[in-house]
Amino acid sequence: MTKRIALFLFLAISIFTLNAAAQTTSVKGAVKDDDGKLLVGATIELLNNETGRNFTVKTDSRGQYSTMGLPVGNNYKITITAADGKTVLWYVNGVPMRPGPENTYDFDLAKERAAAAKASGVTDEQRKKIEEAKKSNEKIKGLNALLLQATAQKKDGKFDDAVATLQQAVAQDQTHDVIYASLADAYISVKNYPEAEAAFTKALELAPPTSKSLGNYHAGLSLAFLQQGKTEPGMAECDKTAQADPAQAGQCYFNEGAILTNQGKIDDANQAFDKAIVADPTKAEAYYQKGVNLLARATLGKDGKMVPAPGTVEALNKYLEIAPDGKNAQAAKDLLDSLGAAVQTSYGTKKPGKK
Repeated sequence: MTKRIALFLFLAISIFTLNAAAQTTSVKGAVKDDDGKLLVGATIELLNNETGRNFTVKTDSRGQYSTMGLPVGNNYKITITAADGKTVLWYVNGVPMRPGPENTYDFDLAKERAAAAKASGVTDEQRKKIEEAKKSNEKIKGLNALLLQATAQKKDGKFDDAVATLQQAVAQDQTHDVIYASLADAYISVKNYPEAEAAFTKALELAPPTSKSLGNYHAGLSLAFLQQGKTEPGMAECDKTAQADPAQAGQCYFNEGAILTNQGKIDDANQAFDKAIVADPTKAEAYYQKGVNLLARATLGKDGKMVPAPGTVEALNKYLEIAPDGKNAQAAKDLLDSLGAAVQTSYGTKKPGKK
């Protein structure tokens, strides 16, 4: 072989290699979702793993895609992303793009997943459970985001916005007591007591018997009842609060007494304050409010002086013993002065005499 022939062959081989390297091809296909429906608006990403070049195309109204000008290669990664542009639905590696006629790659996601599961040894039942768990996790993630958003809105005093956010959460899920309880709390803040009653009732229906939140739910339901003037069910819910969470009983009964006082139901209110005192003997405000309520039961003696109802002076003095610097301390002293009663520095005990 002469040098001239050898050079010619070298140039011919080089030109052939360059032409092969520059070869392009096209690809088309159709995509169906997990329910067998044509997937519209999905993004098909074609990544050439050999060169790092990336090509994208979207499925049309018939769930089909096609593109041209892809370099020939033996190792493409095809990724299918949902129309939201975030959720990756499927991907496959090692896909060849051959020269010549169009490369056709159809994807039926349900069949693709079934085939992948079978290859991995996962049964159809196991695959369904995995998919259900995945969807459930995604749903819970979304619900948690809504709960956090509502919490922030409540903190900022945007209670109407919190109600709207939590209504959205309830529309997505009707199985979690915490969602209904949070919604009920928001309803209380906007003084929508009938809706708060319904939401707290639903929360109690859904909550497990061992839930640590039962006390909160019963206390909230009590508040919703009482604000509507439903005294008996409101008081009954406070009793249930005491059973479910004794630590909350004092505050629940106090709230009950305060609402009943505002409604002019003084005797019922003082019964609630007595229950608050039994549940929490250090509940200073319960003594004060009881004493103030008892002033309405005072009478006039034969000498024209006011005769306080039994327990009035004791209640006001007990408040001063527990909260000598409390917000109502001066008011309690003034009331005792008006009754002609002495302020006791130590309720129920006598100071030892000097020897």
